[in-house]
Amino acid sequence: MSNDSYNLEQFIGDLRRLVASAADEASLLAQVAPLAQRVVAERGWLRADMYQADSQLGFGTSLLHVEADQSLFVVVDSWLPGRGVPPHDHDTWAVVVGVEGSERNIFWQRLDDGTRPGYAELQRLDEQCIAAGQVLTLPSGSIHSVINETSHTSLSFHVYGRHLNHTARRQFDPAHNRELPFIIDAR
Repeated sequence: MSNDSYNLEQFIGDLRRLVASAADEASLLAQVAPLAQRVVAERGWLRADMYQADSQLGFGTSLLHVEADQSLFVVVDSWLPGRGVPPHDHDTWAVVVGVEGSERNIFWQRLDDGTRPGYAELQRLDEQCIAAGQVLTLPSGSIHSVINETSHTSLSFHVYGRHLNHTARRQFDPAHNRELPFIIDAR
């Protein structure tokens, strides 16, 4: 093993230090992104079972790390061909790095003020496709949808400032102006 290798344990240690010392969320994201790319490039954490996905949902989530207080949630998502997730937020910051294949991220803006329970008006803004090694940073409040437009299962590495099931995360149905809770099963 080379002295330049960078494993998941080192990444988690660096992540803890960055979160404790970052001046603000923008600087945190700027510092986490290259480290996430570095640990993804090493691939020592990658397991065959991470390619499994729920055929009904169209994706799967494999847990790599979560802090005891539910902060610093790190997972790998698998995306079945032609599948993805509807618009959603995380209620925390996120860094996503492509591992294998590609995923299209579509960004949305909320138009209403969020005061009506179960109601949301969204407008599509932009999109970005990420492939292996490419990074996407999502500040708190970002809304995006994801789709794997390839013919193979794709994988992406995700780092969040909090376990997603311990936030007020929501998914949206823009065609019917609906907002729903969004809970994941991280195995």
